[in-house]
This record gives sequence, C-alpha cells and structure tokens, in this order.
Amino acid sequence: MYHVYMGQREQVVKAAEKLGLIRPNDVRVPRVVLKRLVEAGVLEHAGRGLYRLPSSALSAHHSLVEVSVLVPKGIISLLSALQFHEVGTQAPPSVWMTLDVRARKPRLDYPPIEVMRASGQALSSGIEKHDIEGRKVQIYSLEKTIADCFKYRNKIGLDVALEALKDAWSSKRINMEALWRYCRICRVTNVIRPYLEVLQQ
Repeated sequence: MYHVYMGQREQVVKAAEKLGLIRPNDVRVPRVVLKRLVEAGVLEHAGRGLYRLPSSALSAHHSLVEVSVLVPKGIISLLSALQFHEVGTQAPPSVWMTLDVRARKPRLDYPPIEVMRASGQALSSGIEKHDIEGRKVQIYSLEKTIADCFKYRNKIGLDVALEALKDAWSSKRINMEALWRYCRICRVTNVIRPYLEVLQQ
C-alpha cells in the first residue's frame, strides 16, 4: 500500500492553495498520492484530471478556469468573453474559446465547450490575462470580442453582436481606437461601420 508522506501532502496542499485547481503536472508527486489525498478528504475531484481543496471558494467564472487549465493554449472568446466582461445578456451553457487552426480539438467531458478557429493576428491580438481563482486565464478584450462577434455573426447571430456593441457603447466602455484596430484585423470594418454611425448620431 502506498503511503503519503507529510512532505508530499504539504507540497500538494501548497500548490492547491496557490493555483486553486491543480493537475497532476502541477505537482511532482505520483498520481497515487492525489488519489490517497482525495480518499482522505484533503483534496476533491473538480473534473477529469483536476483537483482542488474542499475549502476552495469558487467564483462565478469557475468554468472558465477549468477550461483554461485543461486547454492552456485556448483563449476565452465570443459569448463567454461577453459574459465575463458583463456586456449583453448572454448566458452560454458552453464555454466558448478560440484555438489555433492547427491545434487539436480538445476532448473534454466537462465543462462543455464551443471551439472557434483563428490564426495570425486574429488569434494573437487582444488577449488579456485575468487572475481568477489564482489562475491566469486568457480572455479576449472587450473590443476584440465585439469585433469577433461581428466576424462570427453567422455563427452566433447578428442580434448578439449588435446587443454587445450597443451595451458597451451605452456604458462608455469602448476604446474606439482599439475597436477599429481589431475590426481591421477581423476584416469587419465595413460591416460594423453603419451600426457605429447610428450610435454616434
């Protein structure tokens, strides 16, 4: 029978306190140690390959943390980014994220995800890193998210893109220079221009 040594226990607990969610790769201990700590009530399963302390406080954006840990190269985007930025009324049942066109599609049992593909500046620009539950989560900025909503309007609906634009505009949260820059990158300048002109009247 494998025994968990105090040093291993302390190492895992410290990592969980610092990172919130941990994976086996985050701690250099045999996987059986994590299993024994779960059996002892020191840790609890938080999803496939994810562990946390039972006392961990979960934020309203916990699913974003889970996905970012399981798919570290993904960027939270579109409906999930709108929800994070508190713009619009979207409450998506899945986590929306963007991956490189060459990346393999993640196989997650939970949480459910919607994967979009991009490359070049459309993928790499406008990324912000937000600290949620001790983890750095990559999320597109509000301006990049709005540009993406117009780019993928056939996927998510033009009404969603318009609602996001109007909400962000009315709350005076848009940096226009940044918005135009991302619209050029996403090639939606001519699409969004007439809607912005109406708002600016």
